[in-house]
Amino acid sequence: MAGENCLFSHNIDIRALRPHRGKVVNVEPNQEPASGSAIVFSGSKSQCREFSLVLEAKDIAHETRESESSWVLSVPSTHLSRAYDEITRYAAERSVPRSVPDAIKLRPSATIGAIAYVAILLLTAYCAGNGWFGADWLSIGDLQAGAAREWWRAVTALTLHLDQEHLLGNLLFGVLAGLAAARLLGDGVAWASILGAAALANYVEILVAPVTHRAVGASTAVFAALGLLAGMAWRQRLTLRERLWYRWAPLIAGISLLTLLGAGNAHVDVLGHALGFIFGIGVGWIYARIGVADHRGGRLQIIAGAGAALLVCVAWLLALNHR
Repeated sequence: MAGENCLFSHNIDIRALRPHRGKVVNVEPNQEPASGSAIVFSGSKSQCREFSLVLEAKDIAHETRESESSWVLSVPSTHLSRAYDEITRYAAERSVPRSVPDAIKLRPSATIGAIAYVAILLLTAYCAGNGWFGADWLSIGDLQAGAAREWWRAVTALTLHLDQEHLLGNLLFGVLAGLAAARLLGDGVAWASILGAAALANYVEILVAPVTHRAVGASTAVFAALGLLAGMAWRQRLTLRERLWYRWAPLIAGISLLTLLGAGNAHVDVLGHALGFIFGIGVGWIYARIGVADHRGGRLQIIAGAGAALLVCVAWLLALNHR
């Protein structure tokens, strides 16, 4: 009956709503409506229930019942035209084809940037562990709140780690996230963007963190990479004619990962993780907006990748000379 709950169907064939001289729609000869009423729709049980809700919302008296071969929806003859119009409009809105995002052609290989990422972290760990150049690499390169003039710490802190477990975790997750970004944007652009977003996040952390705050680790870059991916997918979904939850799903998924992986005990740099993720989202959103993925030639990759490596080298040279 009209008061029954129903499951909404995802696809409605609007051709099933063809009127039959304004009286009966798709009804077999033995499917006679009750006296004084006319059948406005005949079809599946789920569609009849769905259209029943439409008529109920418009305060149109109606009845659903099962016939020999299908379910029928009938209304008083005086309301037939109005009922048909309401159902037709609803079906037309539901029949709008789902928007499909433009596919981005993935690069077949994106390992060069990941190899460089691993090499930089391992080389820095080796140099720091052996105290090369007679320096305490941890003290001269870590992130220190309030040291805004020593901007290079925002970069050098990304390459330092406290122990092997810390290093291996960031190597694993960093390579996975970086490879995904590089398949979309290319090695050079992806890793330069990750480094830029993470360094900017670290510098902001230097400005806003408590004066006693110190931090090291590539995890800020890992979350910047996750934010980059989430930001690109989110911006692309926002342009689609879809349900709200579908369009916001990438951002919600990214925040869920941030909450799951980016929080922990008192020694976890939650602020750095959150800032890296936020700046990564911003970069990804802009890239999707201007279509960076469509312009990722080899020259651009080389320039971006070389620029990222050069920034790390310059940052460490300044750190070593400033001790």
